Amino acid sequence: MDRPYRILAVNPGSTSTKIALYEDEREVFSQAIRHSAKELAPFPTIQDQLEFRRETVEAALRDHGVNFEDIDVYVGRGGGLLPLEGGVYEVTDFLAEHASRGMSGQHPAQLASQICLRFAKRYGKRAFVVNPPDVDEFDDVSRITGVKGVYRESHIHALNQKEVALRFCRERGLRYEEVNLVVGHLGGGISVTAHRRGRMVDSNDIIKGSGPMTPTRAGDLAYMSVLEMAFSGKYTKKELQDKLNKNGGLMDHFGTADIREVYRLVKAGDPYAELVYKAFAYQIAKYVGAMAVALKGDVRAILLTGGLAKEEAMMAIVKDYVGWIAEVVVMPGEFELEALVSGALRVLRGVEKVKIYTGAPVWQPPEPSGSMI
Repeated sequence: MDRPYRILAVNPGSTSTKIALYEDEREVFSQAIRHSAKELAPFPTIQDQLEFRRETVEAALRDHGVNFEDIDVYVGRGGGLLPLEGGVYEVTDFLAEHASRGMSGQHPAQLASQICLRFAKRYGKRAFVVNPPDVDEFDDVSRITGVKGVYRESHIHALNQKEVALRFCRERGLRYEEVNLVVGHLGGGISVTAHRRGRMVDSNDIIKGSGPMTPTRAGDLAYMSVLEMAFSGKYTKKELQDKLNKNGGLMDHFGTADIREVYRLVKAGDPYAELVYKAFAYQIAKYVGAMAVALKGDVRAILLTGGLAKEEAMMAIVKDYVGWIAEVVVMPGEFELEALVSGALRVLRGVEKVKIYTGAPVWQPPEPSGSMI
């Protein structure tokens, strides 16, 4: 092609839809289209928001004077799919239909592939999704629990983690498919993952609630403690879910999810704030150590990314615990829109082959053997 590829990236979240137009790696513009609670109230389900979200994206692009005919490819975050391997997937009718049904649960990300496909069909272009939240590359051994028939599942910040790993490898002249990394995405949710030669083989579960505490999530808890809370008569099921998954972590300790506010308390000499702040970092570090074990100690680097990676005092504590394992590289912020564009470019330039979503299981649970008792 004798001109740069023009790529539109679409990333729907709970209260906004982020979009960006790129010419190759150069950002032309980006915008976070905000959606108020009042605007979203008429829609009973996330899927019902589809046309509203598409129209807001279209209006924003027209406001920027974008000619839709000049866009080469539409790329979305993806979501709502059955487990699949990492990579770039062509958005087909089948993929979009699965997304519309929210096969892996309801999340605004499921709208991205559908929005992109509608634009692509209208203007005769292509549509992709890149490393959706449904990526599952776990080792079989990492799936097994102490309860027969209950398995650990892969719910990770796949898009940002893979992008950070790829960036690190490009900067160091390495191939992602040839090195082992531990990557920690540290934000409102926290996932710490073992990347073995291009595959995410173990991690904590950001959906079902394992891992370090986060600004709003409780993280690992002893199951007997949870059972006592569940049957105490103090909580409905939803109230307990919210306590653990929306109002846990820093929110439960301090009434705020802002780590900066907690650090201000630490600097002011609050001993409880200092203890919880250190525990927050300690739990992240413990998971880094666990993922290093999953890689048998063969770790090229530990990469820390996400919004919390901007907190220098927090990162210093984590480094102090895990620096002996491997080099610790802090790459603060989130790169989701850039990751979408980067994935599309890899396909358009022939660096990576596009995949076709089939919905076929990536793993089948083994047939349990009979009891020996």
